[in-house]
Amino acid sequence: MPAISVHPEGWKPAKGYANGMVAEGRVLCVGGQIGWNAQQVFETHDFIGQMVQTLKNIRDVVEAAGGKVEDIIRLTWYVTDKREYVARQGEIGKAYRDVMGYHFPAMAMVVVAGLVEDDAKIEIEATAVLPS
Repeated sequence: MPAISVHPEGWKPAKGYANGMVAEGRVLCVGGQIGWNAQQVFETHDFIGQMVQTLKNIRDVVEAAGGKVEDIIRLTWYVTDKREYVARQGEIGKAYRDVMGYHFPAMAMVVVAGLVEDDAKIEIEATAVLPS
């Protein structure tokens, strides 16, 4: 059974995320990923560039476990600059779709004072349900 978005009747449509997801299979918890490459080097210090790399890292982990982007049911974003996140929504949406397509799992975004890696602007953790 593929992951299915849950939307309560009468609720205003969610924009860019799902209110809930339901799926059956093996659960994969992807630890917080940041915007560095496979060699743990930041190729950019730009928020959008780091976001794209972070999402690619998540995709790579899910694929290494035998899954695909559509198996991701939850993303939790940690960002260090709320103003930049809000100001760049158009760019964020396009960059997200370039990596994740039109798959919008349940999501939360948390603003944090900092991340363990000083150069990181964003960290995202994911949950995927892979086919049994």
